[in-house]
Amino acid sequence: MLDRLSLRTRLVLGVVVVAAIGLVIADVATYTSLRSFLFDRVDKTLNSAHPSIEQAVFQGGPGPNPLQALAAIVPGDCIQVRRLNGQILGSRCIAPFPGVATAPPPRLPKTISLPAKPNAGDGDRVHYLTVPATSGGDRYRVRASIEPRARNYILIISAPLGSVDSTLDRLLVVELLVTVSVLAGLAALGLWVVRLGLRPLREIEATAGSIAAGDLTQRVARADEKTEVGRLGLALNAMLGYIQSAFEAQEASERRLRRFVADASHELRTPLAAVRAYAELFERGADRRPEDLARAMGGIGRESERMSLLVEDLLLLARLDEGRPLDREPVALEQVVGEAVETAQAVEPERPIEFSAEHAVVLGDRERLRQVVDNLLANVRAHTPPATPVRVGVSLDDGDVLLQVEDRGPGLSDEQLAQVFERFYRADPSRSRESGGVGLGLSIVAAVAAAHGGSASARSAPNKGAVFQVSLPLYEES
Repeated sequence: MLDRLSLRTRLVLGVVVVAAIGLVIADVATYTSLRSFLFDRVDKTLNSAHPSIEQAVFQGGPGPNPLQALAAIVPGDCIQVRRLNGQILGSRCIAPFPGVATAPPPRLPKTISLPAKPNAGDGDRVHYLTVPATSGGDRYRVRASIEPRARNYILIISAPLGSVDSTLDRLLVVELLVTVSVLAGLAALGLWVVRLGLRPLREIEATAGSIAAGDLTQRVARADEKTEVGRLGLALNAMLGYIQSAFEAQEASERRLRRFVADASHELRTPLAAVRAYAELFERGADRRPEDLARAMGGIGRESERMSLLVEDLLLLARLDEGRPLDREPVALEQVVGEAVETAQAVEPERPIEFSAEHAVVLGDRERLRQVVDNLLANVRAHTPPATPVRVGVSLDDGDVLLQVEDRGPGLSDEQLAQVFERFYRADPSRSRESGGVGLGLSIVAAVAAAHGGSASARSAPNKGAVFQVSLPLYEES
């Protein structure tokens, strides 16, 4: 049942119920305490009147005649004398004022149980009880005792409880009104406080609804770390930031993947089309013409080799993306770079290459590190004129090994620098695939560097050349 109620209703209901229990307990305690106090006061009044009544009744022997003399002693009380067997010797209710009728007498039980032993200071065996009146709704407080002077008689003194009952009734009405008023005020105040306290939750609910609708930029406003709901809002904002970043990264990854597939398909389509064309040339009779046959076979071989290189590069990137481990052995990086520089000088003798290196050992795959240097130098050959000077260096920097390849070519713009390590990206789209490659060289550089625990970066300015840098952890030789 409570599960169907809102949190606000349950909180207010809980506060009201707890307050109601506390108020009822306080009301019962107050009522009981006052009732006990008033009855004690009546009992003390009966005790204080007892000696005079006892003297007046038993001075000349028990009987109804002495009761007439008590009018000035106990106005408003009722007096009765009984034998121990219950026989009534005399009864009288005294009017509180002359000319005023007395209240209905008490309905006394025929047998009154008295204690077996004395329980009063003067040795009386006394018993107190509350009885109703013979008619109407009044009640009496009764004191019954066996008198030391006449042990065969019971003296009964009773006082009306009209004023006591009236006081208790007024108290009950006041307690009821106060309890209802306090509960109503507490419910209203609790509703206002809970509504005010749950306002951030409503804002969180609205924010969650907007996010569910697809707006990941929404955040919880006025999130205060001093409150529980505020800390919840801060945690939700942090979680939403992570989710938004993850979605953006996923969307970017999906875009890169779609472009990668499209570019890979496009790159493979060209050599496949060339192979198909050479095959058609063969079917059209090139096998009977030696010069056409040689051209067809040579073209098929070149395009097949080109596809093989492309597929190998794609497989390498796929393995690196999956986190497959590379060979790990100490490698003197300056030797690997020196070999790559010699090869580059042999390929382009007219290009001046300046090489400087410190002794630096890294833990990694020698073949992949050599591929990194070859790709950087191939990138220089593809995007700078043949006579453009190049400077290659290996240096140590605070526990890292820095490999730098710097050229004096046309440089790169900021937009090109942001995408230069992406797959199938060409800084100059107009360059042919024959001279410009397919755009995987620098992607392999960045992937291999990351697989070795390092990173690749580039800096440049238009017409001021470009600097490509690979940072790798230094291996401490023992």
